[in-house]
Amino acid sequence: MGAPAGNEGYSVLENASLRERNTFGVQARAGLLIEVREPAALAELSGSVRLRGEPLLVLGEGSNVLLTRDWPGVVLTIAARGIEVLDDDGATARIRVQAGEHWNDFVYWSLAQGFGGLENLVLIPGAVGAAPIQNIGAYGTEVREFIAAVDAWDREAIAMVRLDNAQCGFSYRDSHFKRAGDRYVVTAVTFALTRRPALRLDYAGVRDELAAMGVVDPTPATLAGAIARLRRRKLPDPAQVGNAGSFFKNPVVGDALALALRREHAGLPAWPAGEGRTKLSAAWLIERAGLKGLREGDAGISARHALVLVNHGRASGAQLWALAQRVRDTVRERFGVDLEPEPRVI
Repeated sequence: MGAPAGNEGYSVLENASLRERNTFGVQARAGLLIEVREPAALAELSGSVRLRGEPLLVLGEGSNVLLTRDWPGVVLTIAARGIEVLDDDGATARIRVQAGEHWNDFVYWSLAQGFGGLENLVLIPGAVGAAPIQNIGAYGTEVREFIAAVDAWDREAIAMVRLDNAQCGFSYRDSHFKRAGDRYVVTAVTFALTRRPALRLDYAGVRDELAAMGVVDPTPATLAGAIARLRRRKLPDPAQVGNAGSFFKNPVVGDALALALRREHAGLPAWPAGEGRTKLSAAWLIERAGLKGLREGDAGISARHALVLVNHGRASGAQLWALAQRVRDTVRERFGVDLEPEPRVI
């Protein structure tokens, strides 16, 4: 492994291990790893012949990626930290957060400052810079509702750009950034938060959890506590069992197929998803197909939550991906529904 090089704004490491940089904990190596501490350094790096000529993978904390092989080119990660309140009128505020900040740390920071909105998104692993790319969501909330703008390095324009909420092209677990591949390197996200949020309490289990906590009049902080308790019970901790959270998106199908499936399977959860479309529960489909808790070597499906693909120890990324494909094939054969992975698969 080569020694780190670079300048004050970034460091460069050759033949770098990525095992500690992905929450599945799979072994993979990068031909070159560049860690950027100052976003301004991206202008200098853009002139690098090697950076222009090699395939590029932008990697945050690796909580939404499955590496099935080594990366032959450059892995770029943004390590810039910092939170800045741009303006605050006492009711609402715009807050600019550097991409390298840990998402959950920022959520708790916002709650400590009296801001609401992000409480349903507590305990989601990953960096702030990844949040708009995936349009992370949980318990009836999506991050797009609170994003005012995203700053990014545009590799095509060779310039720093700022995209407002509409330009981000958000949709379910998707965005303009995700669809554009590695064109953009997110450097900071500006959030619009309020001190008078409308709490989201109607997602399954939330009110019951608050009642179990003895909470009669919930606040953003107590709601975050309830969500955290629910997540810890349902989802394995990546620090203990390698995983990337929910591996499959909830599929959206035509109303006719959804109606036929619900007639045959009365317990299938479903929600309206726009005109002529219905969203189904991927977890229910996987569990009903008999795959919850399945294990092939060290690759498995969590016994706690059917949506979570897990590495029980030494599974390779290729082995995990083979198991994911088996799940997709089984659900398609049983229900005629195609599942899509939520993480990016390399």
